[in-house]
Amino acid sequence: MKIMDGSLTETKYSWPSEKKKRPMNVTDVTAYEKDHVAYINDSIGLHRVENRSHTNKAVSLHLYSPPFNMCQSFDERSGHKVKCNVTFHTKYGEKVCYRKQQ
Repeated sequence: MKIMDGSLTETKYSWPSEKKKRPMNVTDVTAYEKDHVAYINDSIGLHRVENRSHTNKAVSLHLYSPPFNMCQSFDERSGHKVKCNVTFHTKYGEKVCYRKQQ
């Protein structure tokens, strides 16, 4: 992830327990400014990226390699996970059109 404009805060979490529902454990919080770069993968943990400003815009560029169609989202308060569909503007360098073909 690269911060293109503004600033974003990344909160990292350890993976929640499958068996017990409890608040997720924060492992790190980092503020990123324009031109900073961040990286995460499953062995590092989970993360949330947010613009904490209510008035200043922020833009980030995220690159996923290889592309994937599903991910998991977690409820910070309980560790409960939900599977999510992922959409892309491009995949393997080609624009992706999600409109139904007629």
